[in-house]
Amino acid sequence: MTNNTVLFVDDEPNILASFRRSLGRKFSIDLAQGPEEALEKIQKNDPYAVVVSDLKMPKMNGIDLLTRVKSISPDTVRVILTGHANLDSAISAVNEGSVFRFLTKPCDTDILVKTVNASIKQYRLVTAEKELLRGTLRGSVKLLTDILALVTPEAFGRTERIKQIVLGTATEAKLDNPWRYELAAMLSMIGYISVDPEILDKKFNNEELTPEEEQMLTMHSAVATGLLANIPRMQEVIDAIASQDDRFDENPDQPVGGRLLRLAGDFESLERSGLDKDEAMDHMRSDEDRYDPMLLRALERMIFAEEGLVPMSLTFKELRVGMLLTANVTTEDGVLLMAKGQELNEVGLLRLQNFARNNSIKEPIEVRVSLDRVKQSGKAQPPS
Repeated sequence: MTNNTVLFVDDEPNILASFRRSLGRKFSIDLAQGPEEALEKIQKNDPYAVVVSDLKMPKMNGIDLLTRVKSISPDTVRVILTGHANLDSAISAVNEGSVFRFLTKPCDTDILVKTVNASIKQYRLVTAEKELLRGTLRGSVKLLTDILALVTPEAFGRTERIKQIVLGTATEAKLDNPWRYELAAMLSMIGYISVDPEILDKKFNNEELTPEEEQMLTMHSAVATGLLANIPRMQEVIDAIASQDDRFDENPDQPVGGRLLRLAGDFESLERSGLDKDEAMDHMRSDEDRYDPMLLRALERMIFAEEGLVPMSLTFKELRVGMLLTANVTTEDGVLLMAKGQELNEVGLLRLQNFARNNSIKEPIEVRVSLDRVKQSGKAQPPS
């Protein structure tokens, strides 16, 4: 489906058929009989350039539908076409659905054609501006990171590792426009160009720093935001970098980009200090209030999916042979039954079953499950 496709939504099949007859040769169009089918298509297909919706429909009116469309596909241009027009509905359409045009039935074909053409033009303008902005920002970012690579190669190398963690976590968390967080990650260390290389060497080698050296390092975010302030439309990236050292529990308004940078930066530092993935995650969980819990879980899923494993929280009845315990299994009173790191076998499950009869096992139980098993049914199942 091309980016010029127009989706027409109406609960009357004959009206949809008339759209195909009158407009099918002029535009790439798609039809949806009612809002439910429209939402299904919008979520399944590439973004539509335009959605033209009837106002009065069963279960969901056109204003509510276009409000949903705005959330799912914000660049899609939205048009209302209705035979039940009044001032209140027009105001609601503009305020809630952010419609581009409000047309009344019966609508002359020439007017409809002009409206669709104008809507497609608007869509192209919006998307072209975003692509231009993305290209401009990427060019500016590359210049700055090239400078960072020349001045302090170690900081540049750390930036590359953090970028991969941020991108993977953002993708796993299904965050919109992950390229924005990629830019923030690429620039997160740019402030280190103002720090003495000897101090950076001590930091990256996990050597003890003096209070004065610590103070110099804490200034790197402020230096970065000062450098970036001269690049247009970088405020979201600047806000992320400025807050990258904040704790989530102390700054619940910390922007998502800042939360990702804090998470990725800490994980990278722990791995660089010699900890393996399990040990690094354990360390982060020991003070998990500093992180956004949703992003912390997304990070865990991402890093262990690389090994074909998925973290899950299960009840005793869902446990199966072959699962790996990622936390101690205890009774409600704190008595240790099985230690973290053990792979479940028949004997271990039988032992747990004896305690489960008395409802004394503390749930949920944290495990990692084979990714293949999860894919087969969406839920952990016993092996064949």
